Amino acid sequence: MATYDLTSLIAPNLDRHLVFPLLEFLQERSLYADDEILKAKIELLSKTNMVDYAMDIHKSLYHTEDVPQDMVERRSEVVGRLKSLEESAAPLISFLQDAALVQELRPDKQYNLQMLNDRYQIGPDQIEARIICMQNFSSTLNQLQNRVWLMHWSLFIFFNHENGRNGIIDLFFQDRYLNAIQTNAHHLLRYVATAVIVNKRRKNMLKELIKVIQQEQYSYKDPITEFLECLYVNYDFEGAQKKLQECEDVIFIYLAFQLIPTFFFPSMLAEKLNMSYDEAERWIVNLVRNAKLDAKIDSESGTVVMAPNHLNVYEQIIENTKQLSLRTSVLAKNLIESATAAQSAR
Repeated sequence: MATYDLTSLIAPNLDRHLVFPLLEFLQERSLYADDEILKAKIELLSKTNMVDYAMDIHKSLYHTEDVPQDMVERRSEVVGRLKSLEESAAPLISFLQDAALVQELRPDKQYNLQMLNDRYQIGPDQIEARIICMQNFSSTLNQLQNRVWLMHWSLFIFFNHENGRNGIIDLFFQDRYLNAIQTNAHHLLRYVATAVIVNKRRKNMLKELIKVIQQEQYSYKDPITEFLECLYVNYDFEGAQKKLQECEDVIFIYLAFQLIPTFFFPSMLAEKLNMSYDEAERWIVNLVRNAKLDAKIDSESGTVVMAPNHLNVYEQIIENTKQLSLRTSVLAKNLIESATAAQSAR
């Protein structure tokens, strides 16, 4: 599984506090040696104020109660700074904890600042009032990076929300975000592909997904994208079977199994996945039961017949309307940009 781990590609696009759950996940799955994970945690903590935590990890990693001098000095620096901040903020904290005093505040910012300074000696030293200036925010490069950042953060939401699979498809397939993936975040194709595979109602997006996978095959590929390419581009069923073994490391096999054609043979599964016939048959029975697939097992002929999943007419209308709305929005945007460019050229 470590071969296909994307943590090193995802982490630079996340804040430090979001990288910790990823490291915890890797440690729980034993994808890397504990020493490697602990060293990564220490490095992650090195520029934070969580010095005590870093010290605990260092002790666990090197089996000692001693810690490097730079950690000791860093701790003294952090503790001193925190005490200074607490003393500086004490008047403001005391004010905010008094409900009667808080009621004296008004919607007028200037009045509040003057009142706090005159009555309670709470001035600029106690209130950090800074205007965040986002320079060049509208530049193409910054827009690209912001979209990449947003998509990485959104993974935590989309894959933990019951409707997240639809959300990731709706967002990532917008032209501007798809361009960002193809320009600077090819590895996100794994998550787009997974969202399409597991979403029975959005199989209509497969055609577009395959198109993108083909375009980016020289920049990025993993067992999931290669599996789809084998099935829908090369029509290589043998190759798709081989990729199933690798897919098990990055996605549940039963999800990929839903994409395989209508007829499936336990004997073929046993051969390709190095199982006995009985093991393959039990595996398929459990798959059909657990995944609640619409399938029948014909023991006499040794085949599994899977019924295709069709959207009803109402679901088709809803999905087609979503796609129409998205395409209309993109078309309108392109028309506006073209008109603006033409007018500027005059």
